[in-house]
Amino acid sequence: MADRTAKEGQLRAASGHRRITGETIVALASGRGRAGIAVLRASGPRAGDCLKALGGGRALDLPRRAVLAKLRDPQDGTFLDQALVLWFPGPASFTGEDVAEFHVHGGPAVIEGVLGALRRCEGVRLARPGEFSRRAFEHGRLDLSAAEGLLDLIAAETPAQRDQALRQMGGALAERVEAWRSRLLAARARIEALLDFADEDLPEEDTLLVRVENELATLAEEIAAALADARRGERVRSGLRVVLAGPPNSGKSSIINWMAKEEVAIVSPEPGTTRDALEVRLELAGMVVRMMDTAGLRSAGGAIEQEGMRRARRHAREADLCLMVHDLTAPMLDRQGHGISDGGVAAWRVWNKCDLDSRTPPGRRGDGEYVVSARTGAGLDLLMADLESWAARAATAGESAIVTRARHREALEDTTEAIDAARRHLMGADLVLTAEELRRASDALGRITGRVGVEDMLDALFGEFCIGK
Repeated sequence: MADRTAKEGQLRAASGHRRITGETIVALASGRGRAGIAVLRASGPRAGDCLKALGGGRALDLPRRAVLAKLRDPQDGTFLDQALVLWFPGPASFTGEDVAEFHVHGGPAVIEGVLGALRRCEGVRLARPGEFSRRAFEHGRLDLSAAEGLLDLIAAETPAQRDQALRQMGGALAERVEAWRSRLLAARARIEALLDFADEDLPEEDTLLVRVENELATLAEEIAAALADARRGERVRSGLRVVLAGPPNSGKSSIINWMAKEEVAIVSPEPGTTRDALEVRLELAGMVVRMMDTAGLRSAGGAIEQEGMRRARRHAREADLCLMVHDLTAPMLDRQGHGISDGGVAAWRVWNKCDLDSRTPPGRRGDGEYVVSARTGAGLDLLMADLESWAARAATAGESAIVTRARHREALEDTTEAIDAARRHLMGADLVLTAEELRRASDALGRITGRVGVEDMLDALFGEFCIGK
């Protein structure tokens, strides 16, 4: 016990932690609904008082160990539950503050009873969405990119999303960014040293400038390589988009229904039945793949159908892959692309209704060309297998992506722009502007981890979390 207490003291001293005199927050940290166990969390200066008030005070002598306790309402002594309680003294806790956890039975009456008793404790209020994670960020327990990784982990639907989120939580992005930032700061320090001793004849000045130029060139190459990732990180996080496009009655909706294994799209022989995009989410090769059924493309149609076709073309231009679906039995004139593939998006051709044309067997007719029957399912298993292989390649090509959000990409692009400007000024022997551009580059990197200029986006980011996180 003495060793543990001493270690707690060392952690407090090493982190510069001090007890915060603000509010203590409480919330349900696990999901709502009936469950075997529910976890309620309190964080702040009165977290220990909450434990004592409800009858779990013995845990204060046993940090990070589960203690069985009979929880009672401090107001009237009502027995609420027999639960496990845990005590995490700050700064060695998730938030960096004193934290108490109550592992109670997961029935609604128990949860509401314990949560209500906690909220009635002095100086305690219900947490806002993401407030626990925001406190962790503000106490230095999480950098901003790790907080984003935590948010992505909570939202992860597939193994690929889970693995990427865990890498980011573990520092895959932050470590790389901080290493780049340290090198930029070192280069800037060399330039500013030359400015400070501008009146002196430094024999190593030329050598120093060459070293700075070489370092900046290497940094620019490394950051460019991280950006040249075909947006894999963003695609893993948000899912791949596959759009089914083509003329009316070519069978797009029937194919979507076959893929979803349920009737999600209305199927009718009447042209123009699908007016707006309909999305079905599938998991292929550990990736979320968003399959979109779109309005049929033709020259005729009323105002509403024309708007549907405009949206269909837009979705196709923004897709990762476009499946151009055609009726194998239709006249050649009805097999036009209607400008759908003009945007450079990868496109596969799917010839449907081979069950009505005995001359054309189902299967793969070439690279990215398939003959299928949505009515019988013939050829669709092969199409799905190739879609799964395509999704796997899209997720795993090259090394693991570190850029997972548009915010990261924008900051790295700003960094590259500033480094290029610094190199131009360096070649022109303008050391003042060189130092300023290096400051701008390091600040851009600092935005990724939250070191610099992120106050305006913190509310938006942490507002995406659930209340108990």
